[in-house]
Amino acid sequence: MRFGIHAGPQDTTIDELRRLWRFADERGYEWCSVWDHIVSVSDITNFRKPSFEGVATMAALASETRRVRVGCLVFCALFRPPGVLAKAAVTIDHLSGGRCELGIGAGWNELEAKAFGVDFPPIKERLDRLEETAHILRALFSGEPVTFEGKHYTLRDAICDPKPVQPHLRLWIGGQGERRLLRIVARHADAWNSPFLSPELYAQRNRTLDEWCDKERRDPASILRTANLGLAIGADAAAVRRQEEDLQLRFGPMTDLVRPGILTGTPAQVIERLREYEAAGAAWTILALRAPFDWDGLELFTREVMPQFAE
Repeated sequence: MRFGIHAGPQDTTIDELRRLWRFADERGYEWCSVWDHIVSVSDITNFRKPSFEGVATMAALASETRRVRVGCLVFCALFRPPGVLAKAAVTIDHLSGGRCELGIGAGWNELEAKAFGVDFPPIKERLDRLEETAHILRALFSGEPVTFEGKHYTLRDAICDPKPVQPHLRLWIGGQGERRLLRIVARHADAWNSPFLSPELYAQRNRTLDEWCDKERRDPASILRTANLGLAIGADAAAVRRQEEDLQLRFGPMTDLVRPGILTGTPAQVIERLREYEAAGAAWTILALRAPFDWDGLELFTREVMPQFAE
């Protein structure tokens, strides 16, 4: 299993984010990513809480690091036309020397969309837009002229020049919807990510993705399977209790929703839980961290948990 760090650029400073990105880059993590929200989702009713924009923050991440893969989990398909997103991704690929990984999703936060004047259609249309976006991105990354006539997007001889630095810029799709989303993953994605699922539910969604791959005549092994998981680790039982109490500070009203996908316990307990995710099909675990960042817990995880999964 490989590991990454994912941190929402909210409720914190750029200096703290830089510190976290450097930590990931220097301490053996495979991946580092941001997310794409206009407002802080620790309290989606309080638009005065600080939150940085996703593309610009990912560009800063790319420039601040030298080794880790750099990504976003995930860019909302509603926020930018696919061609604009393709150009942003290629720019970041050049800034990073070929380390960009592009994640996209259908979007879920209706309150932030309405607050900033972004259309937020029903889920069917959001998934339609996501699939058209995936198709267009893949075509544009080829560097050849692209003409596309979809229900929601139209391109006429569009060219993405320069091309990405890497021969194949991986496309990630995030989500867990079994009837439509995972079929889109099977059709278009190089990697799949889903946040805060229990090992049992992750295994179920993973099997569903395999079934869609079979129907779409896609090799299931060609799709990287990853899980975003929270972290509440402590050296002993007392420290673990304090970590659990701090979850409310970081996740607010979403705490109970995400709790099944939080790695909670001592290092030995976290290792045991990670083995369950490994058995469920997760090739990577990406630690989903929120400010204020728990530097002691992250250090403990890096020092005592990660070496147990070294190849």
